[in-house]
Amino acid sequence: MANELIEDIFSGEPNIGFTERAVSVALGLGIAAAAAQPRPNQWLSLAALVVGVGLAVRGATGHCPVKAVRGGSEI
Repeated sequence: MANELIEDIFSGEPNIGFTERAVSVALGLGIAAAAAQPRPNQWLSLAALVVGVGLAVRGATGHCPVKAVRGGSEI
């Protein structure tokens, strides 16, 4: 079941352009790196890490599942 969900999220045709991909990767890595800094609120660091990794994966794969569900196909 988990493998099917992973395939659904990360498979599919690319639906974001080159510039959007580059910005997603850069922002995602920056947010994930900022999450590595010690903070008093560990939940905030965890949330930043999840968001950062999600953006980086979105940019690396070129596929945005939110855009796919919404019906947007740019490129």
